[in-house]
Amino acid sequence: MSRGPDAGTLVRRAIERDARRVGYAVTLTLEQSTRWASATFVGARHRLSLGGPDDTDFAHWLDALPEANLPIRGHLIADLAIVARHCTAGRIAATVEALTVET
Repeated sequence: MSRGPDAGTLVRRAIERDARRVGYAVTLTLEQSTRWASATFVGARHRLSLGGPDDTDFAHWLDALPEANLPIRGHLIADLAIVARHCTAGRIAATVEALTVET
């Protein structure tokens, strides 16, 4: 019996959903997920590669992404950051890191 998608897949889907909400189809790849725990929380760290058009509106959406409300089932996105960004051939490529905590 499957428990459903892992937290990394849920983060990827939430970002894709938010991009579609504002009219963008992003290319998003989950590069890595690593289990994480503190004395009181259990979760995972995720690294994703994101690509989209090199235009001002998309850049503004990307800038706002760390503060976006991205609900995912069974988890909370405790932190999300754009850790790298560059433009090539009319596209923005970014690296996103997220920390999820199981609820």
